[in-house]
Amino acid sequence: MIQLKSPREIDQMAVAGEMVALTFQAIQPLIVAGTLTVAIDEAVRDKVSDLGGKPLFLGYHGFPAHSCISVNDQVVHGIPGPRELLDGDLVSIDIGIGAGGFCGDSARSFLIGEGSKSSRRTLEVCREALAAGIAAATPGNTLVALVGAIEAKIRAANLGLVEKYVGHGIGREMHEEPQVPNFVTPSLKQSNLELRPGLVLAIEPMVNGGTGEVRTLDDGWTVVTCDSSVSAHCEHTVAVTEEGPRVLTLAPGEAWPPIPGTPGQ
Repeated sequence: MIQLKSPREIDQMAVAGEMVALTFQAIQPLIVAGTLTVAIDEAVRDKVSDLGGKPLFLGYHGFPAHSCISVNDQVVHGIPGPRELLDGDLVSIDIGIGAGGFCGDSARSFLIGEGSKSSRRTLEVCREALAAGIAAATPGNTLVALVGAIEAKIRAANLGLVEKYVGHGIGREMHEEPQVPNFVTPSLKQSNLELRPGLVLAIEPMVNGGTGEVRTLDDGWTVVTCDSSVSAHCEHTVAVTEEGPRVLTLAPGEAWPPIPGTPGQ
């Protein structure tokens, strides 16, 4: 069942979302060559604790860390560990925080240094796809139109659209109805869901530099591209309001779409 949120509840969700954004700001200085991914996860742990939030990923179906950190060909659900970040790496970090009975969920991708042409293009298209999805999150529009806007950006760039993993509704639970795929499915067309004020979605395109095919490693979590191409993952928690889309996972002073040159949004 889809649960619409009241304006007051959306404001409460924005508190959790702001915590996510503030955590990204806190770890930003660590996203450089030479840092171990486990050190970033420890910084996430410490910042979430300082903010008084709850890390949503830790222990979720047994996940062993406070954040997902996926590097280069890793698409999503990367487990932080002793891996050292290198110049040119494309790093995607996913953070979920609970606060006041509500959830905030966001993923941002970062290039360390200049990166390869493929990495830069993959990240650019992923951000453009997210921006297109957010722009379509208006009352009276449909979920098909929102998803179609995401898909069109990725298909036009001739990059790999990851179909196996999807966005989702979000609220008191991290994963609620409806599912938000990044491509238009027959079932999505059939449902013809209208976007109504109070609907809150975690919109999260995942874009590969090669094909969209992925597989899961033996650790049971880390998803990688089948062709070893790089991947980017960009996500925001977004509320449909009477005034239009409201991005809840931003810190004070952050803008969406991001100012050109802003890392990681």
